[in-house]
Amino acid sequence: MSGQGDNAAISLSGAISMGTGVMIGAGVFALMGQVADTAGAWFPLAFLAAALVASVTAYSYVKLSNHYPSAGGIGRFLTEAYGVGSVAAIFTMAMWASMVLNESLVARTFGTYFTKLVGAPDDTIIVAGLGVVLLIASFAVNAAGSRVVNELERAMAVVKIGGLVVFAAACLWVADFPASATGGSVTSPTIDSLIAAVAIGLLAFKGFTTITNTGGEIEDPHRNVGRAIIASIAIVTVVYVAVALAVRGNLGLGEIAAARDYSLARAAEPVFGSAGFKLVAGLAVIATVTSVIASMYSTSRMLGMMSSMDEVPEVTVGKSLPFGAPPLLLTTAVAIVLTVAFDLTRIAALGAFAYLALDGVIHWGHLRHLRGETGARAGLLVTAIVVDVALFLGLFVYRLRTDPVVIGAFVAFAVLVGGGEALYMRRFSDAGSST
Repeated sequence: MSGQGDNAAISLSGAISMGTGVMIGAGVFALMGQVADTAGAWFPLAFLAAALVASVTAYSYVKLSNHYPSAGGIGRFLTEAYGVGSVAAIFTMAMWASMVLNESLVARTFGTYFTKLVGAPDDTIIVAGLGVVLLIASFAVNAAGSRVVNELERAMAVVKIGGLVVFAAACLWVADFPASATGGSVTSPTIDSLIAAVAIGLLAFKGFTTITNTGGEIEDPHRNVGRAIIASIAIVTVVYVAVALAVRGNLGLGEIAAARDYSLARAAEPVFGSAGFKLVAGLAVIATVTSVIASMYSTSRMLGMMSSMDEVPEVTVGKSLPFGAPPLLLTTAVAIVLTVAFDLTRIAALGAFAYLALDGVIHWGHLRHLRGETGARAGLLVTAIVVDVALFLGLFVYRLRTDPVVIGAFVAFAVLVGGGEALYMRRFSDAGSST
């Protein structure tokens, strides 16, 4: 099989399972209520719009992945486009940080649904503490090796998708459009809030980058990385839209807003009663657990690649601690800090800002420097850049109006990542001399 290393451990079906596993864990359970709260009655369409954006974005990643399959994934793309130096290092680090943000987002979602499952108080400290427990457990699973992650994702993806299909079908069967219940209160969406909803919804699809970041470990990567990305987005789009319609058909907008962090479980109550609430909460727990495990697998490998390229201080992949590799340990530690420090809404906004900025940089580098090698169409790359800029600006305006703390946190994040990487590359890294 061409392009396959001796140690390739992930099959095409395993890669699809990994991609859908990360996306479904983050998308439906962590972001459904966030998007609904921002877009109002339009939130099913916001998810559909996010799917279209993800498809345009994925075109660039498929072309890059087919030409440069690597365990470094996005880091490899940036290095090919901008050379080994400050630009590639800064934005590779930004991608690593955005993936860690995603892990903390899903970890807090796990905490929220777990408290609902067992009837514990949904206190912020309890939710964050449960998220930390999940991150530590995910660290242990990943320390056991890639084959364990592959097999676990393959099995759990079937459970998650099957459970959500049953949930959506039953809820749609009895749905009342628009839902007659109101409960709580919700404000009418504005232009900037609708754009922000699409930007946040796009996070529900970014899990396909998990596939690119494990490209070097996928069988026949020149063919299967792109296939896995396309299949994952297609599967997840159908599931998201069906579930969004199911929620909209069984809950009023105010009820969705009031149960923003656990809206799927709440939507099951009108159909299945309290037992349905518990079943969906249990499914959410399974989905978020496997999502964090899969995400941590690829995120830690990205950090290891950066270390081996001298783009970050030494976190040597080859050296192992008694309890796991250093990149995995550092990834887990940062995710724990973020899980404790921010709530779901702010983590989602920070993740969207970081992802959109990085995405635009990747497409620009592809357009300017790599299109001749990959054969990508310039028009689609330009479209992806324009869409990323529009979503970033819309989200910025909305958060500046509603929660300026997020803007301040993002600026601090950008200065810390960009400034820290630029300083390191200039003063300490041999790679920085090539900038």
